[in-house]
Amino acid sequence: DEDGSEKSTSAEVASILGMILTFIIYMFIIMYGGMVMQGVMEEKTNRIIEVMISSVKPFDLMMGKIIGIGFVGLTQVFLCGIQVQEIINSINFGMIGTSFVLYFIGGYLLYAALFAAIGSALEQQEDAQQFMTPIMLLMAFSLYAGIYSMNNPDGPLAFWCSMIPFTSPIVMMVRLPFDIPVWELALSFALLFATAILIIWFSAKIYRVGILMYGKKPSIKEMIKWVKYK
Repeated sequence: DEDGSEKSTSAEVASILGMILTFIIYMFIIMYGGMVMQGVMEEKTNRIIEVMISSVKPFDLMMGKIIGIGFVGLTQVFLCGIQVQEIINSINFGMIGTSFVLYFIGGYLLYAALFAAIGSALEQQEDAQQFMTPIMLLMAFSLYAGIYSMNNPDGPLAFWCSMIPFTSPIVMMVRLPFDIPVWELALSFALLFATAILIIWFSAKIYRVGILMYGKKPSIKEMIKWVKYK
């Protein structure tokens, strides 16, 4: 450390822990984000949404679904955390565990809002491929960037991908066990949650129009127009 103190650690254990957390948060974001999209599409297809929207604002309905499913995910996160803590005691698990939960919340909110917007615009599961492909490619890139960063946690790819909100929840998990600077962690959190709030606002604009649109598969260009509606 800067004050001259030393401490021992295991690079192998840190790398393994980082990859475990990376895969967990990757799978959780995809799984629970997909549940949000699937739920929105089912409600729209069954016309349940028309009844619900008569008594609640579209934004409140979207956030209720995102938050409700998110709490289910957090429950599993805590259960996994307890199991990992029983296995690993040589690393600062308190900081890593807290950061993991925050990155899960930020990453989940960001991607779940996108999934909710996509689900609101579509009626059939088959139509989602066009919109899901860019998101899944981005998630896959994040995973591979995290795997690569395991061998060079302070390299340029690791650093920038841990700052970019769409990749930071996954890539930062690899770097956390290696005691990264506090300012990097704080900046990454700030960028992630600021972007998540922006995406939620953007998705809410699409959601309020898309949930009442039937019989037409909109293009990305048309969905962007919905954002401008008042």
